[in-house]
Amino acid sequence: MAQQLRLGDHPPDGSNQPLKLAFVLDPLDTLKAWKDSSVAMMRAAEKHGHEVFAIDCASLAWRRQEPGQVSGVFAQAVQLHLRPDDHDWYRDTGCTRMSLDGFDAVIMRKDPPFDFEYLTATWLLERAEADGVRVFNRPRALREHSEKLSISEFDEFAPPTLVARDVNLLQQFIDEQRDIILKPLDGMGGSQVFRIHRNDPNRNVIIETLSQHGQRTVMAQLYLPEIAQGDKRILLIAGKPVPYCLARIPRAGESRGNLSAGGTGVAQALSRRDHEIAEHLGPLLFKRGLMLVGLDVIGKHLTEINVTSPTCMVEIRQQTGFDAASAFISAIEHACSVT
Repeated sequence: MAQQLRLGDHPPDGSNQPLKLAFVLDPLDTLKAWKDSSVAMMRAAEKHGHEVFAIDCASLAWRRQEPGQVSGVFAQAVQLHLRPDDHDWYRDTGCTRMSLDGFDAVIMRKDPPFDFEYLTATWLLERAEADGVRVFNRPRALREHSEKLSISEFDEFAPPTLVARDVNLLQQFIDEQRDIILKPLDGMGGSQVFRIHRNDPNRNVIIETLSQHGQRTVMAQLYLPEIAQGDKRILLIAGKPVPYCLARIPRAGESRGNLSAGGTGVAQALSRRDHEIAEHLGPLLFKRGLMLVGLDVIGKHLTEINVTSPTCMVEIRQQTGFDAASAFISAIEHACSVT
């Protein structure tokens, strides 16, 4: 993965042959086509001339057959024809059980939670990778980069943070920082995210509930008032930052900017600090096999590193015209041409 393209570049001559691309997803009927980045990627792949297949993550399986028979990782693959209508966005043109080595690339896009079934999917995909299948993001990299805890590797960019399940440590952190955000390590979309003031009468019960009385590790971070200007999602594709981020601005009375929590997404050019963070992390994460990453930045601070199914491509394109989904498919084409 040493070679990189600038975003928007076309792949080298000879690399634009039609590919068979499989997207590992949640069930198709759960995807919201008008805002889903996975759907945007599949549409972009078809526009690039590639065959698009959807794999329900639950259908991944491995089997060792008798000598001389096919072994390996396989799944139920649905070949799709993508449509522009967001309410009727695909046609199923055939479903068959296929070995993953029949695809040029497999794109892992299942949403969290990162539970045991997700972990099992990464093990299966890693076995497929060992058999020569290209998988993006790489399964090992998905396992090794907790979306919350990975900021500890880049603590020079992080706000004051505590990761612990010891209730006394959490209480002490609140006393020191006075105004904090408390959240589970496996949450998404703003779920179970609480803002706690030092004098909040509910602080004890919130800590007890989230930490399950000290049995579950949680993350506490200093509350950043810059959230009023947005929780910025910065996309990295093949180690390079998309030139626009999506600032997710909380609705009135909220401390969460997540779009699923009622936030408003406003696309804007990256700031100097955004570039500093993105350009520091991008090449390193790409080298580890993370083709697509979503950095969350509030003010000047990095708060999360999203690697499972980063979003916001649709909103960025609608507001700026920059097609991050197409840039991602170009990066996949390039990766397939050099490996």
